[in-house]
Amino acid sequence: MISIIIPCHNESENLSALYTRISTVMEQIGEPWEMVCINDGSKDDTLERLLALRREDPRVVVIDLSRNFGKEAALTAGLDHARGDCALPLDADLQDPPEIIPELVAKWKEGYDVVNAVRLSRDGESWIKRASAHAFYRVINRLSDVDIPADTGDFRLLSRPVLDALKAIPERRRFMKGLFAWVGFRTTNVYYHREPRHAGKTNWNYWRLWNHAVEGITSFSQVPLQLAAYLGFLVSLLAFLYALYLLISTLVYGNPVKGYPSMMVTLLFLGGVQLMALGVIGEYLGRIYEESKRRPVYLVRRVWGADCPHGAGGEPSEKM
Repeated sequence: MISIIIPCHNESENLSALYTRISTVMEQIGEPWEMVCINDGSKDDTLERLLALRREDPRVVVIDLSRNFGKEAALTAGLDHARGDCALPLDADLQDPPEIIPELVAKWKEGYDVVNAVRLSRDGESWIKRASAHAFYRVINRLSDVDIPADTGDFRLLSRPVLDALKAIPERRRFMKGLFAWVGFRTTNVYYHREPRHAGKTNWNYWRLWNHAVEGITSFSQVPLQLAAYLGFLVSLLAFLYALYLLISTLVYGNPVKGYPSMMVTLLFLGGVQLMALGVIGEYLGRIYEESKRRPVYLVRRVWGADCPHGAGGEPSEKM
């Protein structure tokens, strides 16, 4: 069986076209499949649309989360409930075309455990978003020991051993693109051109994208902490050299009781460096605090059509 994982947040306008294109592609492949849809606290009629699709086709599995937990948590819920021998995370906005699925499945049948769908272009997106995404993947790979594939989103194929490995990861604040790369396994790539969004408006504004980038960097790199330490050492060295200069200048030329501007500049500079270093430390400390509370990644209100960790038939379930 092939499981297609689709996190949904206010995606009611896209669901009919999404199901039609997926079902057409999967019928061509000729393998058993399921479409696992996660309603991540949608405020529109996404849940009703999903249930209508399930009434038409029992291969549609609907997971209703208790509230909006975010895309990473919703994706985790879908992967946890996937019953297939492989799973393919896919966005509901149809920017990643389902017509690429046969190529991913073909590579999986060749023996690969992870088949990444790498974007050659990103139609329908602003140059700022394309440039920032391009820069993000290059920066995080410079900072991290894990090689995260560039220009690759969540759209990929994951074999059952990879899914089992992901289930064993206890992290609660999850950067899934990094986790997909961290688990390893035999990996290959398939290339495609990303399409414009089919309908609706994206939930990912620049502020959320920035926070997502910070989440990725702090999840897979300690370099920001090291940079803060190096910067502190550099500032201390410069302060020592400046103090030495003032000492020699006073001995040679005397002390005319001047230097208020330079003193203020120095104090403000040192204060800014200290606040920046505290901010970096605070970001990591916040991650430790969140992990220590051991809250579930997500909570499920009800499930239609899949086995739950605490029983079938729509019993509440959670990911610990």
